[in-house]
Amino acid sequence: MADKNEQVLIADLMQRCGVGFGTSGARGLAQCMTDRVCYAYTTAFLQYLEKGQDIHPGDEVLLGGDFRPSTPRIMAACAAAVRDMGYHPINGGTLPTPAVASHGMGRGIAGLMVTGSHIPDDRNGIKFYRPGGEILKADEAQIREQTVLFPRQLFDERGMARTAFELPPVDSSARRGYVSRYLDFFKPECLAGARVLLYAHSSVATPLLQAVFEGLGAGVEVLAASQTFIPVDTEAVRSEDVALARQWAAEREFDIIVSTDGDGDRPLVGDEHGNWLRGDVLGVLTAHYLQADGVVTPVSSNSVLERSGWFERTLRTRIGSPYVIEGMQALQAEGARNVVGYEANGGFLLGNDIERHGRRLAALPTRDALIVALAVLMLARRQGRSVSELLEGLPARHTASDRLKAFPGSLSQARIAALRDGGAAAIEAAFAGLSLGGLADIDDTDGLRMTFASGEVVHLRASGNAPELRCYNEADDPERVRQLNQACMALLEGWREDGAV
Repeated sequence: MADKNEQVLIADLMQRCGVGFGTSGARGLAQCMTDRVCYAYTTAFLQYLEKGQDIHPGDEVLLGGDFRPSTPRIMAACAAAVRDMGYHPINGGTLPTPAVASHGMGRGIAGLMVTGSHIPDDRNGIKFYRPGGEILKADEAQIREQTVLFPRQLFDERGMARTAFELPPVDSSARRGYVSRYLDFFKPECLAGARVLLYAHSSVATPLLQAVFEGLGAGVEVLAASQTFIPVDTEAVRSEDVALARQWAAEREFDIIVSTDGDGDRPLVGDEHGNWLRGDVLGVLTAHYLQADGVVTPVSSNSVLERSGWFERTLRTRIGSPYVIEGMQALQAEGARNVVGYEANGGFLLGNDIERHGRRLAALPTRDALIVALAVLMLARRQGRSVSELLEGLPARHTASDRLKAFPGSLSQARIAALRDGGAAAIEAAFAGLSLGGLADIDDTDGLRMTFASGEVVHLRASGNAPELRCYNEADDPERVRQLNQACMALLEGWREDGAV
């Protein structure tokens, strides 16, 4: 009997296949996410929940996915594991990650979202949701420690199913529920007369965003839908997207541009002039609109949060939604009543229900993009301002970020560690010539965030999702921060070329 079955420790499998937990869920090259790997990870996830009595055999498990070419195959492998574990897979089809989370929490069922989010489509991933919401780092540790058993004959020597797995028919209830979530909360026709440009590209959220904005009375024009996947990164907006937004502003009149990344949990929002807004600034405006008294965000986010003076409590964390969720729970334990969180990518998290005008918006402690676009447009209309004028009311603090692709995580970490260990002398020498002044402060909460005598910031961090080195900068002047980011990126490119810090 034993020779007919394969026993696998997930921690060992992760090390061998290169598909491991990043800042949010498991990520890796699509070719490494074989049917066997995805089947094993899903089995381990359900096994962990079952041991904790979060789920019971016969329960439903919701699956969703994005538009990557590899997603349907991976979803089918996950569905096969769900069935073989004695659960009932529900195929939500292509839909936003927050729709999977919202539907699962509302129904009290577990869920999986197959997506690589904003990274290129040669990669993919799986985000896991327990009935109460997104898994945290402690959950990830327990999933890694699971040992799973499955029949050897299921997979060939490449780790692919010998007989292709199939998905059940699509159930659209999660999509409908996500649209209703917002139409049932905001007043009917509250966006009457608003003009919205919806940048479609390859986001699974596009049809649902259109339904919500039109359902609230806005006029919506959908532009630039793509049949191939486009890796829209809301923290490092592509030059093509910058040019598109400027072109649309020259050709059309509108109040706001709305889009998301591939799986709809990170917003991409532009003003009426075709300028894309930073996600961490959008987070501050959204928190203000929702009248939050406690706000949690990673250390990489713009310090305009504290400088605004709008919030009673703020808390900084490591980068990644699990850390933001843990921070939100900490503020709630301290007595904060209306706690929200956001990341520098703009993804927004609701820690508790919001009550307005006898209507309730249920808590959704995972990244969401739609609430951000709605809140910013609502806030602008309430104040009688344009979207660009909302930003003029904020303290002058600007950020810029970029990334070096194909930069191995081990190399990023080694270079950053050398700077940190070298202290002020090494750091000041590395960035000499950038008119930053002496080193004033170091924060190694996540990566290395260096504040200089000028008040300007250089923050370096190895990506948790892809082989990329990210650089975040902050300054009081928008042109200065742009130039600073370009200069820093040129220096970092030199790390790769000559191997020296």
